[in-house]
Amino acid sequence: MKRQDFIVIGCWAVILLACALTPNFLDRFIYLTKTYPYLSSFVKFAVLAGFGESLGLRLSIGAWNRPGFGLIAHAFVWGLLGLGIKMSFTLFSTGTPAFLAELGLLDPTSASFGARFLRAFGISLLMNCVWAPFFMTLHKITDIHIAKNGGTMRGLFRPIDMVGALNGINWQSLWGFVFKKLIPFFWVPAHTVTFLLPPHFQVIFAAALGVVLGVTLAMAGQKKASRPKPAEAE
Repeated sequence: MKRQDFIVIGCWAVILLACALTPNFLDRFIYLTKTYPYLSSFVKFAVLAGFGESLGLRLSIGAWNRPGFGLIAHAFVWGLLGLGIKMSFTLFSTGTPAFLAELGLLDPTSASFGARFLRAFGISLLMNCVWAPFFMTLHKITDIHIAKNGGTMRGLFRPIDMVGALNGINWQSLWGFVFKKLIPFFWVPAHTVTFLLPPHFQVIFAAALGVVLGVTLAMAGQKKASRPKPAEAE
């Protein structure tokens, strides 16, 4: 382990210890989540998913940060994406049960585990089929934009070259791995668990899963960057 690894572990240990020693921490957490749902979502995703990006970098190149990576810019973008995730939770949590009820598949008045599981699975399935591909594509676009502008916060707010960013996406990785494998075999089951939790724990659990998302997408991007270019024909 490197010196930076011990610093990161120490910082997280301090944060967790502070949470554990704070009186009525759980009650305060629930209050803040209910009172400031979007602000709390921004903070949770900026911290946890942003950490996932850094962890992905550590696993792929052996460093928590590097010049031009833009760790603060990535964390800020994750905070903004967290707002969209919170919005999608509200939309799909409200609309999916009504949709299933219209199909005659769900009794909205039932509190049985079977009904709750069907509801959670339906929300997860529709959200990951409709929202997740757009969300993950948008995330890759922002990754490319951040890298193109040197990882600076000023560069982050420059207009995005959408055509160039779309052309710069490694679609073989995004489609072949993230869309075809990660979404159905990891994210649908994981978010089914998410929607079985009480509402005030759903976003923090999703943000914790965002560490996994940050790692996988960051490492996928690093694999593309490190892949040798094919030799040109002479």
